[in-house]
Amino acid sequence: MMSGKILEANIVSSLYGRKGLMNAILIILDTLRQDHVGCYGNNWIKTPHLDALARESVRFTNMYPESLPTLPCRRSIYTGRRVFPFVNHSPQKGDFVGLSPGWGPIEEDRETLAETLQMYRYRTCLISDVYHQFKPSKNFHRGFDQWTWIRGQESDSYLSGPLPSKDLILHHTPENILYAWQLEMALEKYLTNIQYRKREEDYFAPQVFGAAMDWLDANRDAKNFFLTIESFDPHEPWDPPLHYRRLYDDEEVPGLREVIFSLYGSVNQLTARELKRMRANYAGEVTMVDLWLGKFIAKVRELRLLEKTLIVVVSDHGHCLGEHGIVSKQGYPMSREVADLVMMIRYPDGTAGGRVCNALCYQHDIPATILKALDLSPPDEMEGKDLRPAIVEGKQLYDHATTGWGPFVMVRDHDYWYNAYLWGERPMLFDLRADPHLANNLADRKKDVVKRMSERALEDAGGMIPEHLRVAADMNIPGCTPLEAQLE
Repeated sequence: MMSGKILEANIVSSLYGRKGLMNAILIILDTLRQDHVGCYGNNWIKTPHLDALARESVRFTNMYPESLPTLPCRRSIYTGRRVFPFVNHSPQKGDFVGLSPGWGPIEEDRETLAETLQMYRYRTCLISDVYHQFKPSKNFHRGFDQWTWIRGQESDSYLSGPLPSKDLILHHTPENILYAWQLEMALEKYLTNIQYRKREEDYFAPQVFGAAMDWLDANRDAKNFFLTIESFDPHEPWDPPLHYRRLYDDEEVPGLREVIFSLYGSVNQLTARELKRMRANYAGEVTMVDLWLGKFIAKVRELRLLEKTLIVVVSDHGHCLGEHGIVSKQGYPMSREVADLVMMIRYPDGTAGGRVCNALCYQHDIPATILKALDLSPPDEMEGKDLRPAIVEGKQLYDHATTGWGPFVMVRDHDYWYNAYLWGERPMLFDLRADPHLANNLADRKKDVVKRMSERALEDAGGMIPEHLRVAADMNIPGCTPLEAQLE
């Protein structure tokens, strides 16, 4: 049996010293909840391929987004720099989400991970169906030798017609929904986009991972490569092929409305049966993503790339599916269903496989970690930290984590979870050890802790609060500044 010191030495040598010998693959899965993956303790979800990958990887339990939602967190992942508190935010034309603080392009003066690796002559590729990345003014494809945009997700301006029937739109609209016109617009666009879908390979996750497999085949001559795979699934709309949904809800109910979009509001807008079906569709979509990710990993193995390829899998955020009375993702209340992330790193040959890292860490630590594993120096402006000391030594890199979302902030350490407006209004505080599901607000009884957490939030915001965040607090931006109806 290998001694502890020898094992540690093997891990260190595997994590470093591979200059010119390793590739890197970064896989970002949108809206994948930590509690909906088997290796994180869920005993009913079917995610055998993520679970198998976790057995060969270091699995992180306390990885958090530095800022949210979709584009702000990707700005931090791609650059290794903090985005919160969204100081330079300005809305861009052509983007219906553009009012959300931090929702913008990667700044011209910020070097991305892809650009750094391109400079080191890595062959780089982005394959993505996250259409927000390709909207006017966005430049997330910067630094990639090839970028492939899988068209048609959600409200992507892909197809303009023919339009779906009113009956089909009604089939996906709950009877009691508020702001039905907004949902009907989203449904009309999405159902138009997917009207020619016939088989499983036409769904988005299969297209994304299929394109990634094709890229590996076509680029066998690459000496070193960096491949980023962005899967918008399991983000809504939640409409997997029927055989995936039937794994979790096999009852066919005549007349049942299939609610595939999030409500961004109160769960009371759904019947109990509609909610059960929505949850089954989400779980089914998770399982579909898992299967196609598994096919991709099998292709990496088939091409004998596992021995020299670093693989990082991370989710950007989760989504509430009726928990806390809402069907939404939101900055306030920011719950564990939304903020707890899936994160794993597979080193070549599965070194350190099966390890669990409980240290608090951030998504913007990923670029520095990848570069150091490749024995390359991160650019000086990268603020993220190399995760190796947390993996090998159990070192605590941070004493707390802060997540900014519009005018709201979440701060957690190993004892408490704090959530409030950035300037301290309407604080919520939960004891993570006694109340891990965040049910009992202690803010009125633990004012000293609230004060400490609020000070940490302000410090991480650079000591000041941009004025535009106060404006955003009064705006209706679903998912970013939630409607008051979410809390009713």
